[in-house]
Amino acid sequence: MKLASYWHDTAPAFAGGQAGPVEGRFDVAVIGAGFTGLNAARKLARNGVRVAVLEASRVGAGASGRNGGHLNNGIAHGYADAQAHLGEERARRLYRAYDRSIDMIEDLIAEEGIACDFRRAGKLKLASKPSHAAGLRANQELVAREVDPATRWLDRGDLQGEIGSDAFHGAALFEKSAMMHMGRYLTGLADAAGRHGATIWEEAPVTGRLRTRDGWQLDTPRGQVYAGTVIAATGAYSAQVRKAPLGYFRKRIIPVASFVIATRPLSEAEAASTMPGNRTCVTSLNIGNYFRLSPDRRLILGGRAQFSARSDQRSDARSGAILRAAMAGIFPQLAKVEIDYCWGGLVGMTRDRFPRAGEADGMIYGMGYSGHGAQMSTLLGQVLADLAMGRRDTNPLDGLDWPAVPALNGQPWFLPLAGLWFGLKDRLS
Repeated sequence: MKLASYWHDTAPAFAGGQAGPVEGRFDVAVIGAGFTGLNAARKLARNGVRVAVLEASRVGAGASGRNGGHLNNGIAHGYADAQAHLGEERARRLYRAYDRSIDMIEDLIAEEGIACDFRRAGKLKLASKPSHAAGLRANQELVAREVDPATRWLDRGDLQGEIGSDAFHGAALFEKSAMMHMGRYLTGLADAAGRHGATIWEEAPVTGRLRTRDGWQLDTPRGQVYAGTVIAATGAYSAQVRKAPLGYFRKRIIPVASFVIATRPLSEAEAASTMPGNRTCVTSLNIGNYFRLSPDRRLILGGRAQFSARSDQRSDARSGAILRAAMAGIFPQLAKVEIDYCWGGLVGMTRDRFPRAGEADGMIYGMGYSGHGAQMSTLLGQVLADLAMGRRDTNPLDGLDWPAVPALNGQPWFLPLAGLWFGLKDRLS
């Protein structure tokens, strides 16, 4: 078993990074080379803006290359909860922004010629307990009535042609959802940004940010760049940057580890008996699981196997054992199937689990996807580019307040308590 991301290991590496010192003057500097930062850089470069990307590690080293491979439309919350929190108009606008982002990914892939196995698969939100079915169905009916008629309810008997498991009690089907190979999309997006003129430095963590007469100086161990505008697209990994450059986000982003396993390639018969519908799937538990088949027929299954902000080889391996047991509980027929990959990464959560994009602390920013960044980040990257070029009418999150989380400064000490609370809710639901 490799303690490495399947997406990284089965995609060509990005070869377009700058080898020399970090230096020069640019119109815009982007911190972070995940989906958000890369698409922001791509759009800026296409519009003739001189743009630099500074990545602390390698392209896609963070959440963009460490997720479960889902492009699920819709809001993670119940739609009624979103309406209550955001208001009807903003909730509708945000829901449709997720739809738009998946459309944008599909168009971008075609335009840039990226081979990443994109497919409109549909998503199943699965009722893990009989008591969950009524609530999921009510939410699906509300969504269909208010904002997305391309949804429908599947009773338990309808699931036989969708999933080879008796563990679920119905499901909401969201037909616009998709999937792709995240690693190949990452490399293709980075290649496209570079091809259009963006300058990308890997292994260039930002260690300092200083206001200058006409913009900003960004310091890295390899040198410094000057830019009129700075875009922060660091997400959960903001907490790993020294306090000064990204302190505003350290007080607002809660980094939470999430873990994923991938089996060996399944035979056609094994795949057909496990995921006959070949969709993306998410369970209804607070501490639940998400899963799908890969292009080479592996079952990729993830979840928050433990509540912490730590992802390293030791924690990944321990969490992989927990996920393997969860997989066997859902799919007993796979109990003895070998696990080829196990990896973890950090999810950037906000207190209310809604993403944020706007301007603060002298920077333009987009982050806080709360587990739904693979689908939303491409669109928000374009939004950030628009803001950098003076356009302010494309941001679906414009004006959404973002208060600091009390007692948070990068390290979420309260996560084990949150894990106990959510586990109790799952047992009692």
